[in-house]
Amino acid sequence: MNSYSIQSLTRKHRVRGLAVRLLLGSALGALAAVAPVLIPTAQAQVTQNFDIPAQPLPSALNTFGRQSGLQISLAASVARGMSSRPVRGALTASQALSQLLRGTGIPFQITADGTALIGAVGAASGQAAPVDGAILLDTITLSAAGTGGVPAAYAGGQVATGGGLGMLGNKELMDTPFSTVNYTSDYVANRQAQNISEVIAATDPSVFTTGSSGMIADGYWVRGLRVAVPDATVGGLHGVTPHFRATPEMFERVEVLKGPSALLNGMAPNGSVGGVINLVPKRAPEGPLTNVTLTYMNDAQLGGHVDLGRRFGQDKQFGLRFNGVYRDGDTSVDGQQMGTRLAALGFDWEGENARISADIYYSRQRVDGVNRGVSLAPGVDLPSAPKPDTLLNPDWTFLTTDDKAAIIRGEYDLTPAITAYAVYGASKTDYDGIVSGSHQIFNDKGDYRTNVAHTGFSYDKRSAEIGVRGQFDTGSVAHEWTINATQFKQDYGFRSVYPLLAEDWITNIYDPVWGPAPGRAFNDAPPKINSVKMRSFGIADTLSFAGGRAQLTAGLRHQSVVSDSFDANSGKRTERYEASANSPAVALNYRLTDQISVYGNYMEGLSAGSTAPAYAANAGEVFPPYKTRQKEVGLKWDLGEMTHSFSLYDIRQPNRYTDPVTNVFSFGGEQRNRGAEWSENGGAKLVHVSGGMVLLRAA
Repeated sequence: MNSYSIQSLTRKHRVRGLAVRLLLGSALGALAAVAPVLIPTAQAQVTQNFDIPAQPLPSALNTFGRQSGLQISLAASVARGMSSRPVRGALTASQALSQLLRGTGIPFQITADGTALIGAVGAASGQAAPVDGAILLDTITLSAAGTGGVPAAYAGGQVATGGGLGMLGNKELMDTPFSTVNYTSDYVANRQAQNISEVIAATDPSVFTTGSSGMIADGYWVRGLRVAVPDATVGGLHGVTPHFRATPEMFERVEVLKGPSALLNGMAPNGSVGGVINLVPKRAPEGPLTNVTLTYMNDAQLGGHVDLGRRFGQDKQFGLRFNGVYRDGDTSVDGQQMGTRLAALGFDWEGENARISADIYYSRQRVDGVNRGVSLAPGVDLPSAPKPDTLLNPDWTFLTTDDKAAIIRGEYDLTPAITAYAVYGASKTDYDGIVSGSHQIFNDKGDYRTNVAHTGFSYDKRSAEIGVRGQFDTGSVAHEWTINATQFKQDYGFRSVYPLLAEDWITNIYDPVWGPAPGRAFNDAPPKINSVKMRSFGIADTLSFAGGRAQLTAGLRHQSVVSDSFDANSGKRTERYEASANSPAVALNYRLTDQISVYGNYMEGLSAGSTAPAYAANAGEVFPPYKTRQKEVGLKWDLGEMTHSFSLYDIRQPNRYTDPVTNVFSFGGEQRNRGAEWSENGGAKLVHVSGGMVLLRAA
């Protein structure tokens, strides 16, 4: 395989040590003084009593300025969307500011004239040197901490210092009581990843993917449990992800949370419980951005990616980000072609107390020569594998998937400590394809039979979330609380004709030979056969104590599901499924030191109850939602340029089966996945390290 990449970068802003290079004068905007009191340098080193609750970062800096007496200067949008850590106790101004900014990745400097420079440091511009005790941070990418409010990139730039946890918002990695990995857009670009599997499964052994080219859907398993592609979230919202395959170029982060998490995001539409894949849309950075990437792969796969970002307004409060992708050509499998089209536009605006963002995208995926798996007839031994470039399906099989979506999100600070938010998204998926149904090898020579189906389906999805989050103190204990409600609606249309060939086609896996392509069986839109409505209500509180080193999170989500089935011809409702369940969760994180934290959690995943199949004696019986339960303990160790994560987990899920004697479908028994994980991420300028080891036992 040959792979080449050409990139053109017009702007790149980096903070090196305590110096900020202001490129073209407009990269950071004007520095605004928010606390105009000057104090002598010596006072910055005097121990003072601080009491600053966790809250939106701009208001926390105002409070810090009042309590410390320092003048605060910061770039206009460095604190956009960020939250502070609580600060309490007898500390110097440098110590207090370091604690307040911990986890944001934002550098600071306290100058000799009593000014705290946040985000843009003046030493390189000839201002006074920092006083003793100021914190010198490693090189970071400024846009990583300021674009879209996402946590900063970690050393090496491949992963982030934190990520989103659904209703709990962004958390620093060392304060997260779960096993997570948060991949940056730089990592996606460096890997030249063309789908989400190539991002999350490349270096994480706890994530498994088939790796086959040209399958109907991208697919992955986390901790041994299937995670469906449409169960990924965009900015924490279900129902707006491309249905079969997501193009990663339009996302700033690909965040992976391993294990069940019904509390954080609600029940996934397709019942995935192995983990949550959250995709964070890109936002315009402070400086102008123009990236053009050209790719040439597999001898005949050509493509390009355009990434444009601009900010407008006196304070750069308006932002636009466009991503466009085109790829087409042969793959590494003989007779197979794949094509991708993407256009994605993101908008954001930030006022004094309000923030609005919107995203729209159109994505088209095409495969000619669709791969499918093979099975063995009873009594047939497993034959030797064919050459890896062998296409086991006709080259005239095809699929096309068109996805489009729009998302709008708004936040408003009711007080410095309370923020209300709402988000709404809508998506539409249209699929059409002639694809093989199944392959079965029936002898030791590798002969197999197959047939094909013409299938079309559509999904119309609507998703919404509203919530309020805030902070308050009870004595020495700080609280970060969240209340939210979610709603999801999905209409599903389906039509299929199978078999399309008059007789099964027989050929051999080592030298497949195919007949002529059949004609289409239909051209009209598929009729609606199913509608699903899901609602949930969640509440959670994170209690910080022991000087902020210990954080206990407890919460509960109530979920309800209503599913209606319809006759494809008359449109009349034929069946209704309705059920509800509660999902509790508890997690504890404790920082033994600033570099080492330990955690434990009990989490539940929730899946819609199954319906007894048509061949069962109790056909049509509907079962209530079933729970997947996880217990996990872990340790994280931050070495500055490398982070190690260790975890032990036990996941239990009910089994579903049809009794061979009574022919009754029911729930019974249990699947149990137990595992031990070790992962490492980080790097320096020239060397980036990502990897790990997993021991998984399923029974």
